[in-house]
Amino acid sequence: MADATRRAVDIYGGAVHLVPGGVTVRDAARLRSDATDRLVWQAVFGEGDDREAARWLLWELGQVTGARPASINGLYLARGRGDVGGFTVPAMNVRAMAYDTARAIFRTARKGKAGAIILEIARSEIAYTEQRPAEYVAVLIGAALREGYTLPLFIQGDHCQVNHKKYQADPEGEVGEVKKLIAEEVGAGFYNIDVDTSTLVDLSQAMLEEQQRANYERAAEITAFIRGLEPEGVTVSVGAEIGEVGMKNSTVEELHAFMQGYNRSLAGLGGHEGISKISVQTGTSHGGVVLPDGSIADVKLDLEALAALSRVAREDYGMAGAVQHGASTLPSNAFGNFPRIETAEIHLATNFQNIVFDHPRIPAALRDRLRAWVDENAVGERKGGDTNEQFYYKARKKAIGPFKRELWSLPEEIRAAIAADLERTFAFLFEQLNVNGTEDHVNRFVQAPMQHHAALKPALVTAVDDAEAGE
Repeated sequence: MADATRRAVDIYGGAVHLVPGGVTVRDAARLRSDATDRLVWQAVFGEGDDREAARWLLWELGQVTGARPASINGLYLARGRGDVGGFTVPAMNVRAMAYDTARAIFRTARKGKAGAIILEIARSEIAYTEQRPAEYVAVLIGAALREGYTLPLFIQGDHCQVNHKKYQADPEGEVGEVKKLIAEEVGAGFYNIDVDTSTLVDLSQAMLEEQQRANYERAAEITAFIRGLEPEGVTVSVGAEIGEVGMKNSTVEELHAFMQGYNRSLAGLGGHEGISKISVQTGTSHGGVVLPDGSIADVKLDLEALAALSRVAREDYGMAGAVQHGASTLPSNAFGNFPRIETAEIHLATNFQNIVFDHPRIPAALRDRLRAWVDENAVGERKGGDTNEQFYYKARKKAIGPFKRELWSLPEEIRAAIAADLERTFAFLFEQLNVNGTEDHVNRFVQAPMQHHAALKPALVTAVDDAEAGE
């Protein structure tokens, strides 16, 4: 490993030096060069000690520059107190061409001084994009270094979801798999975790408390588990969910039933710090509703309900507010509503993937092979009555992992064209969500203690992949 570490450091040609336990940087400009491109490639596609050395070096460089994995918890609690507001944090799922996509995000954020941004990956996405947590963290740090972004990195485990079907067969086993995943994520530097036990809500029960019981009890159990994983100086931002995305709309009464039961359950487990946000359902669905021609149906978003849920979350429970999932395919004129009604966070994923897949610069031969792969390998995604366009739109995400190296290897001019379109999209979203200028809030309310890679506690076992869990 020592030889591999020296080789990794040598990529920077004398600009980075090894010191006991870490590194020093003598020429920060070299971090913004193609040397970081090579180091990130090694962290993703390298093997053995070379891969681990690249990941170690990226982590240490992030610590030195300030691009450190951090928890947004302090900022969210400040929002719950009323100290800040008027913006909505975009939580962006980075699936395809992860390095180029993340670079576009950080370029946009740096230009707008946007600090309140989250980069995330869901349980299902880890499987089909072939990005395990340690790789994901390395790529994001590398992208931040390449773009000179030096604010804390809020890296999130999205939809750490209990699979309802598997839970019915083996409750403890399925919850155990979610805990394994969370341990892997926190051990890699994910200091923001969205616990999703909303799949356990039982609407057949007459009383709201009984409908939410399994949801809040398991959410409290997993919260307590997370508190036992935290590194020194870090309080992980934990979110929970009261309504599964794509199902019935959430109500304030359901929010009260969940939170009252959750707080009682958490107190019974030792009085740990609770959640800082709550995910709700107000009319969206993951990826949108796909019409027969492959286009996306209009969404009837219940803004009044979302505003009420966010207000109660803040005023009654001290949280940042409500979280809206499935938002990336909303019409462009919808996004300005979220900060206006004080939505704490929205989750954005599918449209970024669409920009990559549908980009006119993608070579026709590659596009054809992607489609052929989906036809052959994702047939289980086809639902009865789906047109070919509906099937392909919903299933093509499964090709991201198998084609990862090829997408990363596209000629620079093609990747630059795709990244430019992504950057325009991020710039629009950041402006609409009013997150430009929030680096001052981050600097004021977020603590990102320096932490050497050796202090991390990588998980000894990994969870079983579940491509059907939430995204």
